[in-house]
Amino acid sequence: MKHLFVIFLCIGFTLSAQNTTSKLSLDYYLPDQVTYNPEIPKPQDLLGYMPGEWHVSHDQLIGYMQRLAEASPRIRIERRGSTFEGRPILLLTITSPQNQQNLEEIRERHAALTEEGGANLDTSTMPVVVYQGMSIHGNEASGSNAGLLAAYYLAAAEGPEIESLLNDVVILFDPSFNPDGLQRFSFWANTNKNQTITADPQDREYDEIWPGGRTNHYWFDLNRDWLPAELPESQARIETFHQWHPNILTDHHEMGSSSSFFFQPGIPSRTHPLTPALNQELTAEIGTYHAKAFDKIGSLYYTEEDYDDFYYGKGSTFPDINGSIGILFEQASSRGHLQETENGLLSFPFTIRNQFTAFLSTLEAAKAMRNKLLNYQRDFYTNSRAERGKDAYIFGSTNDPARAAHLAKLLKRHHIEVYKPAREYEADGKKFGTNSSYVVPKTQKHSRLLKAMFETRTTFQDSLFYDISAWSFPLAFNLDFSDTAPAGLLGEKLDSITLPQPLTLRQSNYAYLIPWGDYYAPKALNAILNKDIRVKMAMQPFTLNGKTYDYGTLMIPVQNQKLNAEALQSFLDGVAKNAHVKMDAVSTGSTQGIDLGSRQFESLEKQHIALLVGEGISSYDAGEIWHLLDTRFDISITKLDTRNFSRSDLNRYTTIIMPSSWGSALTDEDAEKLKNWVREGGTLIGFKNAAKWMKRQGLVDFTEVETENPATGIRFEQRSDFNGAQVIGGAIFKAKLDRSHPIAFGYDRDEINLFRDTTLFIEADETSYKNPVLYTEEPLASGYISDINLEALKSTRPFVYQSLGRGDVLVFTDNTNFRAFWYGTSKLFMNAIFFAGAM
Repeated sequence: MKHLFVIFLCIGFTLSAQNTTSKLSLDYYLPDQVTYNPEIPKPQDLLGYMPGEWHVSHDQLIGYMQRLAEASPRIRIERRGSTFEGRPILLLTITSPQNQQNLEEIRERHAALTEEGGANLDTSTMPVVVYQGMSIHGNEASGSNAGLLAAYYLAAAEGPEIESLLNDVVILFDPSFNPDGLQRFSFWANTNKNQTITADPQDREYDEIWPGGRTNHYWFDLNRDWLPAELPESQARIETFHQWHPNILTDHHEMGSSSSFFFQPGIPSRTHPLTPALNQELTAEIGTYHAKAFDKIGSLYYTEEDYDDFYYGKGSTFPDINGSIGILFEQASSRGHLQETENGLLSFPFTIRNQFTAFLSTLEAAKAMRNKLLNYQRDFYTNSRAERGKDAYIFGSTNDPARAAHLAKLLKRHHIEVYKPAREYEADGKKFGTNSSYVVPKTQKHSRLLKAMFETRTTFQDSLFYDISAWSFPLAFNLDFSDTAPAGLLGEKLDSITLPQPLTLRQSNYAYLIPWGDYYAPKALNAILNKDIRVKMAMQPFTLNGKTYDYGTLMIPVQNQKLNAEALQSFLDGVAKNAHVKMDAVSTGSTQGIDLGSRQFESLEKQHIALLVGEGISSYDAGEIWHLLDTRFDISITKLDTRNFSRSDLNRYTTIIMPSSWGSALTDEDAEKLKNWVREGGTLIGFKNAAKWMKRQGLVDFTEVETENPATGIRFEQRSDFNGAQVIGGAIFKAKLDRSHPIAFGYDRDEINLFRDTTLFIEADETSYKNPVLYTEEPLASGYISDINLEALKSTRPFVYQSLGRGDVLVFTDNTNFRAFWYGTSKLFMNAIFFAGAM
């Protein structure tokens, strides 16, 4: 694809000092020769300062948006949800007053383009819909600060041009995609600002304290959650997207300070094959409007480099599989208020002006291309219906219905129709029950989205990826799956998905049993142990009352507990219902297999968990662990900051978790302290790069598989691509399980799919039973990996267990909790926490 744009040299990157002081005015930002309604409050009227002089906090931003909605008939405001910290997630719908009076009718007519019969609809009089969201990374704050100006301009500008725009365009505007992150960053930038501004990039203002404001409350990158939609911020915007089906969605970001301004298209060879070619052509045409606008103000820009449109979980790419055009904007970041760069002084007001310029050029493009965009969306769904299959997908798990239910819930977030199977079904040796499986017909509107969610792909046009190369949800959830189920299998259509709810537990005077296969069994176990109730775990399967209980089954004896039989039954019944787990009351200890009094039942201990956080630790990986334990399993943890480690009392904890980290996270003295704690009986769990540090410190021993990739025939200009091709950006691999090992308890199959984004390959131990998880000889399930790395990965082990003194050290080379949607492997992690003593 030919480059449509060139990089223009200009002097606009250096902003005079007057624009970083109180002399800054709205004239710097707003278009020339436009008059404004004096009844509409200006940003500085409420903030007390001109946009760009300080970083707007989220509460200030929301307060101004609410005032605009009160003052302008062009704006409708609504609360679409709340963040983990309770901040409002707002949506402003901005259009002409006439359109506001008929807004629901406009929405319904627009949505009809995506439905059966949409091909017959006339788009000539329809408004186009543009969804513009700001600063999904909270510390990329020029977007949200530009939102102050964008909202003011749309509310206050007067004249035939703005009236025509608002008649032809409905703007869905979210001034902050990440309220919690924006609040965190604005506090940092403002509290570290000098009165006499310094541009020295080494100043504290430009070096946020860990974890920074990029992420949300649990340290998730919200711009990777559009497809899984596991987080409240994502679920709010996904609901807006599917209600309105916008024609364009813009996503405003920042990048390195010495860059310029990027807008899409990205690198052509890295566009997902399911994205229509016309999508990229329209993206490029929209780009001509950005180029014209940036030429006018003299700002540098570039396109068709660096970024891509492959992973559908990003804000700029998710629209592409839904009949829309996603646009990524990347502005060089001042990070604070003024910073030295290779291109001169980069000021915060300058970054705001560029974001505001792109905001307006998007609207100009949408108005001018209105018919093209509406027709493209209509044709996207018409063509999608023509190519979709007539059969159905089916997925489920008789061992763990909760995992299947969570995938069904994910699909429902995307307005995908889900059904119960009308009867039991079997395919490829996999059995799908009526109460533990779900059927999804291919003959529905979102057939392309479904294909993107469920497909496995191992061949690619390009070997470089800006994000992950695989995300197949049936593999991520570790479910039985078939993509050729008959359409006649459809039973009851499900309007909502509920987790399994057990029947009232009958009272036993002997014991209660909990199968460990249930996803939420760790939640139940933690609640029981916290009540100081004795629990044991079965090291071998057994059969009782005609039911087979697998490895890891929990057994709660009735005798010698702190609660009497009646109180114990009442408590356990509440636990079972709260955790959605099956629990059986039994009246005898005599079984086929190990009896309930057998020594093959291991006692379990209450866990006191510390999670290492802080400088040197991956905030993403730490946040995923925090979120999993806190929100899914109700497990209280201590977030132990690395800077306080040397003076922390480790004896308070039974388990310490070290997420992926760098060598600087802990000192050698810290390592010795940690080693002594393990020797005294502690359990240490390390992930990814932390494993290498643990090995260097003598906490664990293993042998890495080394790889060589000589650069033969590689030109200097190709060096980056050559090295990048050896990165495993995120792919899925098959491994074998030894289900008799406690790390694999709860799984009912001897194969599992693991997500991997590292090149740490550990040789298998020569003692076979020390390899309970082992990559297969043909491990690639979906995604990209170089031939060299694939060969190195074969038959290696992603998990290592070793004892150290009276304690245990466990290492995972892979992320078992990736982005909150990797439900299929989180049980490995929970087994490491609760069952390490039995290994």
